[in-house]
Amino acid sequence: MVKTLSAEQFQSQIVNNYTNVIGKQVGGQVLSCSDEFFAEAANLIKPGKAVQDLTKFVPTGKWFDGWETRRHNTEEADWVIFKMGVASAQLIGVEVDTDNFKGNCAPEISVEAAQNFDSDDITEWETVIDKVECGPSQQFFFVRDQGLTDKNYTHVRLRMYPDGGIARFRAYGKVVPTNLTKGAVIDTAAVGNGGVAIACSDQHFSPASNILLPGRGVDMSDGWETARSRGADHFDWVIVRLGAATNIKKVVVDTAFFRGNFPQKINVSAISTSDESTLSVKSDWTEIVPNSPTGADKELEYPVDGDAVYTHVLLKMIPDGGVKRLRVFGTTA
Repeated sequence: MVKTLSAEQFQSQIVNNYTNVIGKQVGGQVLSCSDEFFAEAANLIKPGKAVQDLTKFVPTGKWFDGWETRRHNTEEADWVIFKMGVASAQLIGVEVDTDNFKGNCAPEISVEAAQNFDSDDITEWETVIDKVECGPSQQFFFVRDQGLTDKNYTHVRLRMYPDGGIARFRAYGKVVPTNLTKGAVIDTAAVGNGGVAIACSDQHFSPASNILLPGRGVDMSDGWETARSRGADHFDWVIVRLGAATNIKKVVVDTAFFRGNFPQKINVSAISTSDESTLSVKSDWTEIVPNSPTGADKELEYPVDGDAVYTHVLLKMIPDGGVKRLRVFGTTA
């Protein structure tokens, strides 16, 4: 059973609690497709909204920032196969965006998934989103029945019937990592290890979820940057659910590319809870990194002592600014 949500419902229920596991920023890949005559399938997993340029034409015709196939497909559907950027994930819901595709959008889509840790050669697919209608230049948000989401997958296939164009495709899921070995020190805030930014004060320029991405990024756009604050005693904050309960040994805050807009100070606290419904910035947090000055374009390391185990961390930027990455290293409980 598939449920359709509004944009606001999808943001609060899915985006804020799960990860886009095929996104380019987490390492997702387009492995193959049936056709991409007018526009490349790789555009589907790019971050951000699709760009429109009404004056731009290429040798095949009008330029589109999305995936567009030839007309008159003789097969049942065109398709794209994606490899997740994480080890595996339980699939919860998908977003299909046909932005700027008006007379050439995909009329219907379905989504399939497969689990194969050893190879990208997939021969058997399971339907996770039954065939559903789409329409011109809109966003569609589909969520699976929670009773069907227990299995973890490694690959996803998007099908559109019979042909047409889609601007962006996102598949959200609960990351199931393969390296949470007891005793090993790992970054449990990392998106690949199941870390999720579940709430924040502000993300005016770029989303807080970026701080959990792999690597140090390419520019300011793939970090977390807030609006300038003007009030007294202001701070911006983000709450991160760790991929596993963690005895934290070290926190790393990276301000890469933030050269004139890094926070004056940062502060990190942690908590252990099984009830996120009551979790807020005002909860009973334990400070693990006191107010500490930052700097431009650098990685800052803070050792953490103690045997306590935590499930969530709270990063504060004082009073505002931008952070590229947050790393929380420790041993899993």
